[in-house]
Amino acid sequence: MLSAKSLFQEILDHDQSFRLFCSVAASGEAQGGWENARIAALVPASERALAPKITRHGADEDKHGRIFNALLKKRGLEPVEVPPECDYTMLLEKRGIGLAHEKLRADQPLTVQDIITYLAHSRVTEQRAAEQMVMLKKHFTDHPVLGRAVRMISHDEDNHLAYTHEELLRFAAAGHGRDIRRVLRESALAEIRVHRDVSLAVMAHMGRVLGWSRSKAAVLASGIHAVYGYERLGGWRRMVTLKMPERRDALGGPATTAPEFA
Repeated sequence: MLSAKSLFQEILDHDQSFRLFCSVAASGEAQGGWENARIAALVPASERALAPKITRHGADEDKHGRIFNALLKKRGLEPVEVPPECDYTMLLEKRGIGLAHEKLRADQPLTVQDIITYLAHSRVTEQRAAEQMVMLKKHFTDHPVLGRAVRMISHDEDNHLAYTHEELLRFAAAGHGRDIRRVLRESALAEIRVHRDVSLAVMAHMGRVLGWSRSKAAVLASGIHAVYGYERLGGWRRMVTLKMPERRDALGGPATTAPEFA
């Protein structure tokens, strides 16, 4: 019987599928770290108080990338180049979601609208990340190799999600509510499509590595399409609601380290 736990256990137990899993994760986290660092450097003068939080967000993403690379190293594996069709962050950028890398590479200060776009994009993608880590924590929190990494990353993702809620509500109170709702909706509808496409691509690669039968691959693909169908019909709305989080000022302190993974 297929289950999320059995599927991930199969991926984790095979060196080459584990290599692809960690490489995809590390690449996305490193990209997020770079993006946040550039945004922090370009924050407009009126929002300079936000820069340390954005910097911490980026530092957390960099840390997560190092953790996934360290997990590879512990298995004596090197990262593999991420296939373009599996590159979640770059595919989102190509769809015009978030801030364009061309803008982030320039030295011109961002606008308040740019910061709202960044926060709305982050609110959507951090929802996905937090949910994925909850699932991994449910099944692997006591895993001798993955457990500590999963718990640490999950805690950080919850902080990131709380931070985006709180900051977007602050901007909404300042009169930006309409723009926030628009960008959240656009980001969520694009994200669910990209997530579907990347999930199908990653599962196709995993299937070839692990020698899955056509029937098993078809069942997994149908499951991914079913999730997309649910999200398209209304599940996406969970990504756009805003409420004041229990964790206030979640990114107000220094970034935590991960010495055991360094």
